[in-house]
Amino acid sequence: MSKSKIDKFPTPRRRVVILGGGESGVGSAILAKQKGFEVFVSDKGNIPNKYQKELKENDIPYEEGQHTENLIFNALEIIKSPGIPDKVPMIKELHKKGIPVISEIEFAGRYNKATIIGITGSNGKTTTTNLVFHLLKTAGKNVEMGGNVGFSFARLVAENKHKILVLELSSFQLDGMFEFKSNIAILLNITPDHLDRYDYKMENYIASKFRVFRNQTSSEVAIYNLMDENIKNFLKKNPLNSKAKPVRKIRVEDGYLKVQRSKYDLKNVSLKGKHNLFNATAAILAIKQLSVSNALIQKGLETFQPVPHRLEKVAVVDGVEYINDSKATNVDAVYYALEAMDKPTVWVVGGTDKGNDYEPLADLAKAKVKAIVCLGVDNTKIKEYFNSICSTIIETQSAQEAVKQSKKLASKGDVVLLSPACASFDLFKNYIDRGDQFRAAVLKLERP
Repeated sequence: MSKSKIDKFPTPRRRVVILGGGESGVGSAILAKQKGFEVFVSDKGNIPNKYQKELKENDIPYEEGQHTENLIFNALEIIKSPGIPDKVPMIKELHKKGIPVISEIEFAGRYNKATIIGITGSNGKTTTTNLVFHLLKTAGKNVEMGGNVGFSFARLVAENKHKILVLELSSFQLDGMFEFKSNIAILLNITPDHLDRYDYKMENYIASKFRVFRNQTSSEVAIYNLMDENIKNFLKKNPLNSKAKPVRKIRVEDGYLKVQRSKYDLKNVSLKGKHNLFNATAAILAIKQLSVSNALIQKGLETFQPVPHRLEKVAVVDGVEYINDSKATNVDAVYYALEAMDKPTVWVVGGTDKGNDYEPLADLAKAKVKAIVCLGVDNTKIKEYFNSICSTIIETQSAQEAVKQSKKLASKGDVVLLSPACASFDLFKNYIDRGDQFRAAVLKLERP
């Protein structure tokens, strides 16, 4: 057999298989191909057309709608999409055969040359990631944002254009991380979320979030929320090796946010709510490590606009304010949203329950919620818990119907708040689709 024909056969020592053909998987595939690996992408679902086009342009073989085992189990290493649980049979079998399964974050970290700011937490990580990126961009830094939001980390490493990368890191991404480390790591909070992926054990979820500090030494910086009991208690038994920058309290005096020895005027800052003041504090601490002046930080704070689906003000129609907080997929996120409301609230809630305990919302619901509009296939748990708290609870199964019913229930001076406390997959593609449909339905109300 000629050498040219032998070269066409898979070479396990250099073969990387990527499970999942989304942004993370395709970014990993491009980077792996760039680094000389033989690459194969497999997705049990459908690969979006734009990603199929990229794979073809880069001459990367792929399959969709199935996982062909003989094309997967001959890999040197598997890079797994964060959406694939470790409990699925194929992943278990790969572990059993001793084939390493890692995340895109772990793989890309091996080739990264940029300074990394890694941000995680049950709530607020997207806002904080966007804020850190915006503050650095305003300061003229060569920076890009990625990870669990925007571009994949692997794609950014392959492009190698930026000196600073701000990464939103989910617990699922961190689970497949072993040697990767952030130069600056931020842990915002830890509250019950995704417990179905962690054997319904909170301690497993907490340990996953703390992986953001893994491999840090005294040369790296750890910023964390010491007001969070789960973080505080974990640190008692698991001290960090890195340079600690704990946030012990939010300091606001006379309309100024105080961070260390500096203060920032909040008058023209659009971030609202105590949770966002904490997010801003953590963001400022992070970029202070990169020598950004107070004047530029102030400019960045004043020009930052909250990202869509996070307490996004959609419109005011007939004196009623409509707010899209579709990203609030757990109880803690909804707590912050309701806490920030200063008007009687029609609360749109529901979706795929993730083992929610609604008790933390009871007092806020009593004080602020005038009516509940359920938006989900199965609303039994919500109705049973809030039946004694709120006299008006109705059910809907589309964003359009939820907005229509909310309009009937709201009066001038009220607010309609979409803050679901649940995942979106029963009626929507994802939380973005849910928020987009809600926004579109609200904007239709504005038309004559």
